[in-house]
Amino acid sequence: MSKTKKSEQNHYEMLFIIPNKFTEDEAKSQVAKVEEMLTAQGAQITYREYWGKKRLAYEIKHNHYGYYSLCEFEMDRIKVAKIDNDLRLSNDVLRHQIVAVKVLTGEERARQKSLSEKLAVKKEEGDKKPKATEDEAKKAPEAEAAKATDTSLELDEKMEGILSAQDLL
Repeated sequence: MSKTKKSEQNHYEMLFIIPNKFTEDEAKSQVAKVEEMLTAQGAQITYREYWGKKRLAYEIKHNHYGYYSLCEFEMDRIKVAKIDNDLRLSNDVLRHQIVAVKVLTGEERARQKSLSEKLAVKKEEGDKKPKATEDEAKKAPEAEAAKATDTSLELDEKMEGILSAQDLL
């Protein structure tokens, strides 16, 4: 038996952002360069997804937009640190994050995607619903004030009728 632990292939997910200084086609070529960097280090890319141009949550190096790309790969855990360092030093990648994840089958990935789409639809419906209640809330005080005025007029008339009644005297 060997006393050294064998290096195992772990599954990783990497999300990275290409700066907006590139065009759409140039950004795709930058994504290809990053994937080539992975394969040169011995990674086996299992899944890739290009999300395109999106607005950043906050300004990064004077960029408000960036091209997002997701990549899943299998690689020796020792080499991941080198990839991380190379991407950190690269001027062609604004931000990146590498996370160890569980391997997903195609069925599990499709189920996750459908769940995220359902959540997005519910969120849109939820966003629309409060607007309607805000409008109703604006109208509600006016309606309540009108009802209160009508009720107080009715009470005033009834009080006048009671006080003016000759039967009581």
